[in-house]
Amino acid sequence: MEVQDNKPISVLLVDDHTLFRSGIRSLLQRNPEFAVVGEASDGIEGIKRAQQLQPQVILLDLNMPGMSGVETLQLMLQDCPDSAIVMLTVSEDAQDLSVALKAGAAGYLLKNIDTEYLIRAIRRAANGETVVAEAMTAKLVAQLHGGGLAQPAASDLDKLTPREKEIIACLARGESNKVIARSLDLAESTVKIHVQNVLKKLGLSSRVQAAVYAVEHRLLGANGER
Repeated sequence: MEVQDNKPISVLLVDDHTLFRSGIRSLLQRNPEFAVVGEASDGIEGIKRAQQLQPQVILLDLNMPGMSGVETLQLMLQDCPDSAIVMLTVSEDAQDLSVALKAGAAGYLLKNIDTEYLIRAIRRAANGETVVAEAMTAKLVAQLHGGGLAQPAASDLDKLTPREKEIIACLARGESNKVIARSLDLAESTVKIHVQNVLKKLGLSSRVQAAVYAVEHRLLGANGER
């Protein structure tokens, strides 16, 4: 989901710690760029609020009583496909990172990040980019090398059209839908469709996985050439 000009980014907070939610809400409310449209203290309530509000960004805790963050994420994606769901957690476990990304999370942030980093991350997520805490990047690479994130076979590249190869190369460079649209002279809605097609054809569930796939298969050329 792309940020709409002159409209604040709508954010839903889902975390079982009331004090933490209050802190994030206060932080974001001080910035006119954001609007906290709702809160929830557990997964079930979070899903209901997400369905009602259709926020641009959902900050979702990983470990909550009852329904886990990953289970909540998977159900939210069914009803809110345009929401960027970012895990905000204390867990620095590589397996948690892997599971969240495979489940379709748009990002994975740690609760000890500084204010400015969080602000930038929410802004980027709203613009269709994937955000992963810097402290987790090395662990993501290690997971990939160790087979922690299943990657499609190279033969799957044959399923992509030349335009889709250009799109996946842009994803590997961390470009948002808006930037991709500008560089390829396409409508943002068209870019969104191309991204969805790339993920479907390669059996991937997030832009992070598509970006990693592109890097591993050397699809960084302007025309997606290896």
